[in-house]
Amino acid sequence: MLVEDKDEDSRQGIQSIEVGVPLLRVLADHGAPMMLRDLAREAGMPAAKAHRYLVSFVRTGLATQDAISGRYDLGHFALDLGLASLARLDAVRVATPALDLLGEEIGETVALAVWGNMGPTIVRWVESRRPVTVNLRTGAVMPLLHSAIGLCFVAFFDSPLLQRRIEDELLINAHGEDTRAPVTREQLDSLTAEAREHGMSRAVGSVIPGINAFSAPVFNHDGQMALAITGLGPAGLMPPGWNGPIPKAIRKAAQDVSRQLGWRGASARDPK
Repeated sequence: MLVEDKDEDSRQGIQSIEVGVPLLRVLADHGAPMMLRDLAREAGMPAAKAHRYLVSFVRTGLATQDAISGRYDLGHFALDLGLASLARLDAVRVATPALDLLGEEIGETVALAVWGNMGPTIVRWVESRRPVTVNLRTGAVMPLLHSAIGLCFVAFFDSPLLQRRIEDELLINAHGEDTRAPVTREQLDSLTAEAREHGMSRAVGSVIPGINAFSAPVFNHDGQMALAITGLGPAGLMPPGWNGPIPKAIRKAAQDVSRQLGWRGASARDPK
């Protein structure tokens, strides 16, 4: 056999598996047990044909059928596969390609941040081709109450440590001279409500004069915030409006990564 023939054979699949998988996809997307006729219709195949596939799926544990209602649902083996896949996901690894693409799309500096021991921590930083003079790099811990990254975690992240850090920063701000940061819970609540309304946070020259930033949350399969995707740039090139092309691109990138991590929420604007 020629090498070309071997390569061709290695690319051949099992057509019956490819035909049957849409039934599992419909069950996964529907979110509830389904009657055979509805399942077949959504998968685009005759009910008799769908039934033959479902018999095999039930035997292998990929699907299950209720003995009373006759409805089909995902089986224990499908659950095992899903949990195994989720256990292998690393949010930063999954988000890195999206971050690079976002940087190319908006032409500005972009960053990923996670919640670390000291607070919101930048774990990946990609500068634009037109470098911005920003004294931030990988490993930097951002202020909670007046940075886009920090406010994103305040609005969408759930942690007892976060709440303690908020109280600490409010106290520091109340006794400091920095007028850019909120000093009362009421002022902070207004900022977080605004972030939840728009599905992302922003900082308008509050950390670095002349630099604006937007930060959108990435959620995992449990609906918990896993990280923040952020874009920042000169105020003249990154206007503060919520609905400009740059914030829209950042929101979309965060939603795309969230879906890759198994998140199935209706909107990233849902408050945490």
